Amino acid sequence: MSIQSTYREIRKTVPADVDILLACKTRTPEEVLAAIDAGATDLGHNYVQEAESMAAALGERSGAVRWHMIGPLQKNKINKALRLFDVIQTVHSFKQAQEIQKRAEAVGKHLTVYIEVNIGEESAKSGVPPEQEVLEKLAREISGLKNLRLEGLMTMGPFYDDPEAIRPYFRKTRQIFDHIRSLKVPGLDLTVLSMGMSDSYRVAIEEGSTMIRLGTIVFGPRQT
Repeated sequence: MSIQSTYREIRKTVPADVDILLACKTRTPEEVLAAIDAGATDLGHNYVQEAESMAAALGERSGAVRWHMIGPLQKNKINKALRLFDVIQTVHSFKQAQEIQKRAEAVGKHLTVYIEVNIGEESAKSGVPPEQEVLEKLAREISGLKNLRLEGLMTMGPFYDDPEAIRPYFRKTRQIFDHIRSLKVPGLDLTVLSMGMSDSYRVAIEEGSTMIRLGTIVFGPRQT
């Protein structure tokens, strides 16, 4: 089945209020264009340089979608990232948020950000530990930055062969999400819970995800 057909079939099975973000790591412009032609509205990139190349290759079509940073953002890449991305999903500290704010203010850009939660507390992954008080404090701090709009939480979760094994992690992330939403913090409009990938998105949706990040299931296995 073609990328277009695959995307459309998945879109039919995913609730209308759940956004599909296409994870574009290693994908070609032709593959991404096929998905955009099928109705894709959001693209995710792990690396600033790769996103830069993709945007150049897509040309005018790059403006038809929202661009999400879904990999760790290094300090020396922030300026380039601000030119490329509409959303940074991987904010993990107030210090990092302040640095993004400073650069965004300098260029007059307003940016949507999500806090990345390391829900499995895995040493090899970035993100904030799933401690309610820590996340609540960070959410309050970021909400005070005038050029950043904190709209969501994002998590990867541990990898398991059985998607059911990740359910408790998604459930815990949803509980944290609901708690922070309930605080009614001024300037905070938490509406996006970004969790679930090609092998786990069905479970993630059942546990409250509002944005799933799909790659392999749409594009097929990576070539590199």
